[in-house]
Amino acid sequence: MAKVIMIQGTMSSAGKSLLCAGLCRIFKEDGYRVAPFKSQNMALNSYITEEGLEMGRAQVMQAEAAGVKPSVLMNPILLKPMNDTGSQVIVNGEVLGNMKAKDYFAYKTELIPDIRRAFGKLAQQADIIVIEGAGSPAEINLKENDIVNMGMAELVDAPVLLVGDIDRGGVFAQLLGTLFLLEEKEKERVRGLIINKFRGDKTILDPGISMLEERGRVPVAGVVPFMELSLEDEDSLTARFDRKAVGVIDLAVICYPRISNFTDFDVFEQIEGVSVRYVTTPAELHCPDMLFLPGSKNTMGDLKWMRCNGLEAAVKKLSQSTVIFGICGGYQMLGMDISDPDGVEEGGTMRGMSLLPVSTVLETSKTRTQVHGRFKDLDGPLSALSGREITGYEIHMGKTVYNSLLEEQWNEASPNTNCPEMKYSEAERPGYTAEHGENASSRIMTELTCGSDQPVKPDGMYCGTVYGSYVHGLFDEGGTAAVLIQMLAERKGVAFHTDGLMGYRQFKETQYDKLAAILREYLDMDFIYGILREARLS
Repeated sequence: MAKVIMIQGTMSSAGKSLLCAGLCRIFKEDGYRVAPFKSQNMALNSYITEEGLEMGRAQVMQAEAAGVKPSVLMNPILLKPMNDTGSQVIVNGEVLGNMKAKDYFAYKTELIPDIRRAFGKLAQQADIIVIEGAGSPAEINLKENDIVNMGMAELVDAPVLLVGDIDRGGVFAQLLGTLFLLEEKEKERVRGLIINKFRGDKTILDPGISMLEERGRVPVAGVVPFMELSLEDEDSLTARFDRKAVGVIDLAVICYPRISNFTDFDVFEQIEGVSVRYVTTPAELHCPDMLFLPGSKNTMGDLKWMRCNGLEAAVKKLSQSTVIFGICGGYQMLGMDISDPDGVEEGGTMRGMSLLPVSTVLETSKTRTQVHGRFKDLDGPLSALSGREITGYEIHMGKTVYNSLLEEQWNEASPNTNCPEMKYSEAERPGYTAEHGENASSRIMTELTCGSDQPVKPDGMYCGTVYGSYVHGLFDEGGTAAVLIQMLAERKGVAFHTDGLMGYRQFKETQYDKLAAILREYLDMDFIYGILREARLS
């Protein structure tokens, strides 16, 4: 059975996820079997395991740091916000349903047996479990029946390290205020404090640290500097959205209100000279070399948002010369229409951007699968991707099909003058199937399988400068990102070298090693190991 330690924070984005990943890496380096755990995660960045189950990507990142396969046991409850008052509730990797916040608040204790089961199975596989809390344990309006902070700590008798973010200011008030709002039995669980994201000379902090330890009666376990790392962070408050610098090769990503799985573009951030900018207005678009429409948890709502603020019109104008690539919800938006007969999102039917001759019908069942495959023989600006292998995963509620009835309508509506008309003979179409509809086969972008014993299935559509696919992680493997950037550089007529660029998996390993090295230097690991030795077995 496993020893446990828990990281809680004074607020969201205090650095809990990265600190948990760093401790996972350190314990792994020291020879222990390690596993991360978060009982309840609220995030729109999610992942599909080998078993076809859905979990939060923060625990996937921590599992990578620990050197173990991601498992839904590490994140038994995932909440995916649909709007400001409700979320899709995923339990043990499968959709339970959509709930309003107040309904879930009343229901969540029913999920404690699922949390216990998942944690118990994980504890049989690991020597140490590093648990991550959520938000703050001092959110007194949420403390009743808590299952993710002190409630979780009590459930498994975990000692707690409390983290505060000095970069935002007020770290001493954060830490002391949190301690003072805890019940006495909760405060006794807090064995150490961590000041995170510090910039400057630590000696300046020493008087404050002395007063903090005196008033809080809890020792400070370390002052961690602000770290320049390329690793996934909490999706709701990521600093990535604030980056506006333009590189030699400029990639823009539409940042709509319910953006999901923007981790698809992290792979490009390791390439020097490439900028990844997240834009929310037409004025921010400028003239990117490639524009991405990412996933969305509310495709219809986010398309309405783009339509209202002028981004849809700007994207359609750019499509005449700029490479446009939609993934998952972004792919659905590029089509002729989106129908929602069962009220999965907004209900009804709305027109799409008319940049691809496809139609989407949203469905109550969710596609969850890892996929392998290859790009077909492509023409157009991304032709160099032809034949390259693909490894990724699909998460979507709906099917997108080529619709021959919309062919003439699309030819008239599409502003993409670089695309030949979609006129095919019956022999060129594979015919109708319930799985993927009637396809213009020469415009299908990828061929995928969901396992060695599964048939090949088509995915995606492209025409001219516009591409769409359901596959997340499409650019992560096999140097695909480097090939794409090289193509964009040649198209732009600029010199750009990607020779010697390491694979993305290898790059992430260097980042985990760097994270662990920094934490070893600035945390009192002897003190933390002492906490573990005193902790009870779970």
